[in-house]
Amino acid sequence: MKPIKVLLVDDHTLVRAGLRRLVDEQENMEVVGEAGDGFQAIALVADLQPDVILMDIAMPNMNGLEAAAAIKKRWPDIHILLLTVHDDREYLFRALEVGASGYILKEAKTQELVLAIQAVQRNEMYLYPSVTRWLVSDYLQRGRYSGGEEQEQLGQLTERQRVVIQLIADGYSNQEIAEKLVISPYTVQTHCTNVLRKLNLHSRADLIKYAIRHGLTELDSQN
Repeated sequence: MKPIKVLLVDDHTLVRAGLRRLVDEQENMEVVGEAGDGFQAIALVADLQPDVILMDIAMPNMNGLEAAAAIKKRWPDIHILLLTVHDDREYLFRALEVGASGYILKEAKTQELVLAIQAVQRNEMYLYPSVTRWLVSDYLQRGRYSGGEEQEQLGQLTERQRVVIQLIADGYSNQEIAEKLVISPYTVQTHCTNVLRKLNLHSRADLIKYAIRHGLTELDSQN
């Protein structure tokens, strides 16, 4: 089995050195490059074609969220795991919006980070256990009394649209979904657009949260 190719992106040299040691100690992983900000990361992605980008959020010049958005637009199949000190609701939701496959805090134990890298490489979503409370909070703020209306909306979806929602929430790109369902990426995007309209949602992040609320996906949040 080929090792998981990891690109490290952090503006602190010592942090990158520690992460490199951790990753290189794993039998099925290897660090293929390092970058100190988002601009450098984008420049390296084209040449290195990493499987997973382990990236900090707070960096000079171009931060991790901006870089993640740019990378996912050009290379949608690359998995981005954001590693940050920010246990913050807005950062988490923004990470989901830009297409990150995972969100883990720098306080995480070594094994947790290894599990997170492996999870996103398997096209799963990984959220650090403590930040999942923001998703629960968001659900509660919407109010449980909207459940009947949401169930009615869910009933309007076709079986194929439900499958597309599940695959999106599980972290698959449009291209990967197209290959799995033997349809074109354009058709996948059409399904996604129709689902957002039917459910009165506005973004991929909203769709992921909807899927979580309705049990259409399972987040990998192991300790």
